Amino acid sequence: MRYWWVNQNQTYKHEVQGGFLWSPKRNRDGRRNQFYDNMMEVRAGDLVLSFCDTRIKALGIAQGSAQSAGKPEFGNIGNQWDDDGWYVPVEFDEVAVPVRPKDFIDELRPHLADKYGPLQADGNGKQAVYLAEVSQDFAETILRKLGAGFSQVLSLDDTTVENAADDEAQSALQGRVDIGPTQKEQLVLARRGQGIFKANVRLNERGCRITGVTDPRFLIASHIKPWRLCNDHEKLDGCNGLLLSPHIDRLFDKGYISFDDDGAILKSAKLPDMVWQGWGLVRETVIGNFNHGQKVFLAFHRANIFQGD
Repeated sequence: MRYWWVNQNQTYKHEVQGGFLWSPKRNRDGRRNQFYDNMMEVRAGDLVLSFCDTRIKALGIAQGSAQSAGKPEFGNIGNQWDDDGWYVPVEFDEVAVPVRPKDFIDELRPHLADKYGPLQADGNGKQAVYLAEVSQDFAETILRKLGAGFSQVLSLDDTTVENAADDEAQSALQGRVDIGPTQKEQLVLARRGQGIFKANVRLNERGCRITGVTDPRFLIASHIKPWRLCNDHEKLDGCNGLLLSPHIDRLFDKGYISFDDDGAILKSAKLPDMVWQGWGLVRETVIGNFNHGQKVFLAFHRANIFQGD
């Protein structure tokens, strides 16, 4: 993880609500700008501190790397910016009580960068800065003032962390010499719920037990024990899967729901009632019995993935 500070005085509501960062690629006169070049250094999982109106008002987790993109719909803002720019997807969460870095600049000053930092020594923001890298010590100081720890920050979008773990596991798989290319391909396809894995799951499951959808084109073959944690056999085992509608797969994969061995739906206390009710879920619903192999994997899911009460 790297740590970034973004000045959003003009674009805060657009970028935070829209879930992105955007900057031109160069200054109006064509010269390079380090604070725009920094966009190309952002990677999925990086932490972004959003600064607006002298305060840190939101925290974000980058969802990917920079892409070339035209200027978003900023209205009358940024008319002086070139249309050719960098776009970085970022999921933001606004903080409950914004903090003003100038109020604790004495604690931040030892961690300020000499040249391309976002703050002056007196705690005022540098006007020319858009995206600046800050140190982990700097970021930790900000998070302490916000009352947030890194575990809370990562929970803003733990999908990014899980995807990174899956990517690492897939990279290790591709580098193996003990299995052939055909087996590698099927193991990689299984990560996406495709190939032999989906065929094996369909031998046990007829459709999504919650929504009743049976058309496989609209169902995901979801691992019960996450792909990244499985051995080769478990990655392809049809008992380690359920056919789920996409929104149900999302809840199950994130541990917001699970199932008892008798098929009763378990709801996490962390799943908002608005989502539970809006998606038509009913706690009392029993979706049917599972076979022995599925029960083994479901026990793992309840113990290690389900977020409980």
